[in-house]
Order: sequence, then structure tokens, then C-alpha cells
Amino acid sequence: MIGTLLIALLLIGGTALVGFRLSDHWRDHKEMTRLRALQPFDPEVFRAEIVADLPDAARRFFLFSIQEGTPLRTVVQLEMQGSFSLGSKADPKYMQMRAKQVLAAPDGFVWTMTAQSGHLKLSGSDSGSWTRFWLANVMPVARSGGTADHARSAFGRYVAEAVFWSPAALLPNANVFWSEVSGDIARVTVEYRGQSQSVDLTVGEDGRPTQVVFSRWTNANPESEFRLQPFGGTLAEFKSFDGFRLPTHIEAGNGFGTEDYFPFFIADVTSLSFPVP
Repeated sequence: MIGTLLIALLLIGGTALVGFRLSDHWRDHKEMTRLRALQPFDPEVFRAEIVADLPDAARRFFLFSIQEGTPLRTVVQLEMQGSFSLGSKADPKYMQMRAKQVLAAPDGFVWTMTAQSGHLKLSGSDSGSWTRFWLANVMPVARSGGTADHARSAFGRYVAEAVFWSPAALLPNANVFWSEVSGDIARVTVEYRGQSQSVDLTVGEDGRPTQVVFSRWTNANPESEFRLQPFGGTLAEFKSFDGFRLPTHIEAGNGFGTEDYFPFFIADVTSLSFPVP
């Protein structure tokens, strides 16, 4: 009798977890679909005069990144593989990662991933509204979101990633402002729905973006307290995608520019496209 009851409870618990996991997948899919639909239907095409009045480093960045006459699509979807760390600089404990992402700055993003190291398997997703990870696809191990702190942290991430993969979303407009830091460094500030994030972009002589740095609102510290901390990464291995020239190798992490820095995120883009609405 007791054994039968235990089996029943296990079956009920297992079914509930499966339903919980399927619900996460459904929310990922629903949000990705919403973001893809934000793609401009008949976008303006890029012309050099659009960026003629920007600081020199910003102008060079856009001229390098967007070919003349390219439709200015702002929503991008990607697939990537690489390494993801849950450890420290002394012991990174890198896991092999595969991920998919829809990025629609400044409205949002969804990043879904699976990672594995030996028998340890991790999966889940990150977005402007949630962070959810599962162990072995059956046990929830991290769930957060729905707070002002989470939204602010996520906003910093996807504004910075727009520099990587969606430069059309950062052309000057009522919400996007560029300023000069130095001859090779430009600062973009994005303001949207009460959020504001500045990102410093370093470019080469030809305008090729090489480094992105910003102060990110994060609790990735020993005290687990939200505060501004340096975050950044390096960009390499540029390829052309429908008139955009974009980096396909990214290394990024907390404490960028300090002795604490190590790249917890190392990714190679395997697919990049601009969904048609």
C-alpha cells in the first residue's frame, strides 16, 4: 500500500515537472514569435548620409558593418555554439554549449541554450523577463525575473548585443544617441521604456568593432547584490549576412578590464538571419 502510494506520488510529481518544462518551452516560443514579428515590413535602406554627422568612430563602425543599399532589418535570429562557464576564473568549469537567440533591440530578446560537461546537463532560457535553467531537463535549478533589477540587467545585455549583431537597431533616432569618447571609441546610449544603457564601442581604423564595454547592473558578485559592474567582450571573425558584416566569434564576461575578468561566454555563430515578418 505504501509502495503504491509512493509510486503514485512520483508519477504525479514527474508529470507536474514535465508540464512545468513544457510551459517554459511554450513561453520561449511565444516570446520569440512576438519578437520576430517586430521586424520592419518594408525597411529603409542604408545610405552613408544617415551616419554622416555621427562621431568618427561611430560613422566608421556603421560604414564597415552595413553595406550601402542594405534593407535596415533590426530583428535577427542566431544559432551558436561554444563554451559557457558556471565557475570562476580559477576554475571556470566550462560546459559545451549550443544556443538559439532572437534579438530585437530595444524591445527584447530570448536566448535558449543547452550545455553539457560530462554527465552534467543544463538547459534553459534567458530573456528580458526571466532566467530559467533546468538540470538534466527535469529539475529546475535557477528561476528569476519579473523584477526591476532583472529587467535593467537584461536591457544592458541586449543593447550591447545589438552592437554585435543588429547594428541597424542602433542607428540614430529619438531613442538612440551617439557621442565621442576618443578617436577610436564611440558611446551609444539607448533609452527605452524608462531604461537607459550606455555602451562604449572600440573600432579599428577600418571601422571594424573590436571591443564592447559597459557598466552592467548585475548581482554577479560574492555578495549577490545588484550593482553596476564592468562587463565587456571582444569581437572577431567577421562574415557577411544579407548586406551586414558582423562578428561570429564573441568572448565576454564580468569584470572586463580588471584582474577578475575571464570570459564565461565564448560563442561562435553558426547561423544568422533576419526573419521576414
